[in-house]
Amino acid sequence: MKDLLIREVLARGQELEGKEVEACGWVHRIRDLGALRFLVLRDKSGTLQAVFKRGETPQEVLSRALELREESVVCVKGSLRRAPTREGYEISARDLRLLSAPVEPLPLEVPDSPKATLPTRLKYRWLDVRNPKVSAIFKLKGWIAGKFREHFSSLQFTEIFTPKIVATGTESGADVFPVLYFGKTVYLAQSPQFYKQMAVIAGLERVFEVGPVFRAEPHHTVRHLNEYHSLDIEVGFIESYNDVMDLVEGFFRRLAQDLHEVRELLEEHGAEPLQVPERVPRLTMRQAYEVLAEYGKRVQYGEDLDPEGERLLGSYARERYKSDLIFVTEYPWKVRPFYTMRKEEEPAWTYGFDLLMRGLEVVTGGQREHRYERLRQNLREKGLREEDFSFYLEFFKHGAPPHGGAGMGLERITMQMLGLQNIREARLLPRDTERVTP
Repeated sequence: MKDLLIREVLARGQELEGKEVEACGWVHRIRDLGALRFLVLRDKSGTLQAVFKRGETPQEVLSRALELREESVVCVKGSLRRAPTREGYEISARDLRLLSAPVEPLPLEVPDSPKATLPTRLKYRWLDVRNPKVSAIFKLKGWIAGKFREHFSSLQFTEIFTPKIVATGTESGADVFPVLYFGKTVYLAQSPQFYKQMAVIAGLERVFEVGPVFRAEPHHTVRHLNEYHSLDIEVGFIESYNDVMDLVEGFFRRLAQDLHEVRELLEEHGAEPLQVPERVPRLTMRQAYEVLAEYGKRVQYGEDLDPEGERLLGSYARERYKSDLIFVTEYPWKVRPFYTMRKEEEPAWTYGFDLLMRGLEVVTGGQREHRYERLRQNLREKGLREEDFSFYLEFFKHGAPPHGGAGMGLERITMQMLGLQNIREARLLPRDTERVTP
């Protein structure tokens, strides 16, 4: 294992100046100036120039350097010195080890990989991600997931790990991937919904999970995937769904406050900091209809928002509240799953919500129905068979506290944070209706 990342070498430049160092990585760029050959090395942390000079570099080493191609994997050893023609440090090469070299022409140029078509980039993802602008996406995505774990752990939530092979769909028998399981049909989980509720009812009270979910929906849009990662929370003993929204809002405020930690990743994409006001605006769905009407957008009463409606509400939040976030609450019962709690006095509406981030839904949540007989009634009204959800109903027979939760789309948050145009860019190896390789 190499001792130092390139970033560490550069950070310790004053200390290491004049001393022998070794840097390992990919050959990012090659420049020839007659008696000089410059190699720019790249690893996960940055780039560092190595200089091979006739008369200074041993001839055998110089000969090996002259045969190198871009994207070869090498280790360069030499003395660290200040670069004479630019700010920073470089290596005056004394030795070169070739670890691996390309065996055929590159199908895309690594430094310019975002300029290739997205299908080509995804086909050769191992090359595409070598580009610092692309790798920044996944570094930020990992940072967001880490902040999620850190934030909710600090609030005394317990991380759980729920099964992804399940007996039935979370919302119905539709839009699930069937799996042959020892002679019977089971399914890939649409969400951890039932099991995170079970964990709350089991006495863990506050739980979270970071895990994959699977949706067999034949979408062909820039905002949908058939496999993605969800950041889920569930919490017991709530007073209302406002408690859940407060938790979600607190997490996004934490992200906004800590974005300075990943400033360079945002700068790779020219992304703006996340604007989170002291209080994120909250509109009921019926208020949202009225706002959209002012923008010339008519949504049929009792229906869900479409992408255009979400974008317009995002514009409204920025213009009216200087906020990149807005909650839409009290979703219609007809568009929410059976386990959502309905308003007592207005059962056509629910205590369900979405959070829109820069005009895209990135969080869905709400208060759950914890009363056994009400759940049975909800199933009947949705036209679902009670026997298909018998294992789920069992959870509620022995005392269930009022509870609620939310699921946050990790890829969508990453996409909106960086201003990406297609959610597939935010998934290392996306799965959609056409793509199951690499």
